[in-house]
Amino acid sequence: MQITLIAALTPARVIGRDGGLPWRLPDDLRRFKAETMGKPLLMGRRTFASIGRALPGRRTVVLSRDPNFSAPGVEVVPDLATAWALLADCPEVMVGGGAQIYAEALPCADRLLLTLVHADVDGDVHFPPIDAAQFGLQSREDHPADARHAWPFTLFDLRRVDSPRLSPLPAEVAALGPHRGA
Repeated sequence: MQITLIAALTPARVIGRDGGLPWRLPDDLRRFKAETMGKPLLMGRRTFASIGRALPGRRTVVLSRDPNFSAPGVEVVPDLATAWALLADCPEVMVGGGAQIYAEALPCADRLLLTLVHADVDGDVHFPPIDAAQFGLQSREDHPADARHAWPFTLFDLRRVDSPRLSPLPAEVAALGPHRGA
């Protein structure tokens, strides 16, 4: 099973504010849909609440310590170990947040699909620090700000360093390490 974390974040590792995203980037949402479609999508209860429903075309698994939590179209598990056991036969599991789930899943991650939003925005939820020695660059795609996107952003595909044919991390991703953010 390949574990892929997918997230949009700023250089300060902000991923959320007031229960939602602090930006609207249609091309990033399109990437999220394309990358997660047909795959199990694992998320925490608060992330699920911010979306408001199970996303079509994906097996939605929600982590919640509340034994009474349920929602239509989702499977609820109490912890990450139970989620991994439930999804063990899946070729790839997508982890879609939030902060606590990312922090718990990052040590197991084989791949990070990150959208680095080149913005200075306030937020109350942060992505965990990334150890630049653990990941290498598979690909990057730069997007300028335009009529549909208030901020420029860069799409990164990072792989665990034991993957073949990787380049070193770009400086802007290496800067997402432990010395930055919350």
